[in-house]
Amino acid sequence: MIRRAAFLRRLIDSASLPSKIGARYYTAQVATSLQSTGQSDDESIDTDWENLGFHLMPTDYMYLTKSDEDGHFEQGQLNPYGNIHLSPSAAVLNYGQGLFEGTKAYRRDDGRLFLFRPHQNAIRMQIGAERMCMPCPSTHQFVDAVKQTALANKRFIPPPGKGSLYIRPLLIGSGPILGLAPAPDYTFLVYASPEGTAPLNLYVQEDLHRASRGGVGGVKSITNYAPVLRAIKSAKEKGFSDVLYLDSLNKRYIEEVSSCNIFLVKGKILSTPAASGTILEGVTRKSIMEIARDLGYQVEERLIDVDELTNADEVFCTGTAVGVASVGSITYKGKRIEYKERSEQTSKQLYSRVIEIQRGVIEDKRDWIVEIE
Repeated sequence: MIRRAAFLRRLIDSASLPSKIGARYYTAQVATSLQSTGQSDDESIDTDWENLGFHLMPTDYMYLTKSDEDGHFEQGQLNPYGNIHLSPSAAVLNYGQGLFEGTKAYRRDDGRLFLFRPHQNAIRMQIGAERMCMPCPSTHQFVDAVKQTALANKRFIPPPGKGSLYIRPLLIGSGPILGLAPAPDYTFLVYASPEGTAPLNLYVQEDLHRASRGGVGGVKSITNYAPVLRAIKSAKEKGFSDVLYLDSLNKRYIEEVSSCNIFLVKGKILSTPAASGTILEGVTRKSIMEIARDLGYQVEERLIDVDELTNADEVFCTGTAVGVASVGSITYKGKRIEYKERSEQTSKQLYSRVIEIQRGVIEDKRDWIVEIE
């Protein structure tokens, strides 16, 4: 515990960077790449911004860099979006040695582009890399790569209020390895896709579990996601949008949805499952908790019995992809629990505050917002 705390302090110290770092450098790098293809970064795409959803829409560029033999990452570069070359014996293919992150770029009314707390994503990837025996880009390298990717794909960033550009940094053991061991070298890449959101209707899964104690449920490992595909497929066949998982030991405490955190509201009390190793500490989750305290809510991180879902005033999920999404219903043991939409829903109030900070309507007192250019 002490070692982990010291590690976290080093990461936080390394993340204390100005919110507008070398914008001219990033812009020049991206402009050079765009000029080489004859494409204008101001050209906008022709799409239905109102109905984006969350699915892959390939953009123009991705960022790519590799580690050297000492585990240090070289200066990366932008490449046209496309396939990458991997050895059949790459560690990521054979042993699942990989991590990914998710963050967003969005556009303000004045046309300027911003990111939301990318340094937190960088820190979380570094924590995950330590757990998975992987070297990792520095906080500065991570944010640099995200900025370059956003700028290179500027024309895919939706108009204000119409969505955002979802950006996915990916760290993989790309080096060949046969025996079970860390890869000899690694690839860090960043790609992007525009996205929107939709409301949630959840199904409580009792038999299949997302994570177990001592595993990697608390970090954003790629190995956390394939095991839930069967549960998601089954839920969607029954008409649900996603799955809510219970703890694997007692099978009675809620943990998280397949790819987002969950909150219960009862009066002025906001409760969310404690991040005790099996739950990912989401950046949006952390932000919502801080904002809720500012607005006078009592915030609790604790064990939440599944039966508490019945008496909750409201339930909502948080995550980079979903933002803050209200839950319309949860089905458990064949019983459907409905949550009525209210004019003053807590989730709407909290998300509105996030949006106001992102758009510059209210002051960003915590330096969460990072301008891209």
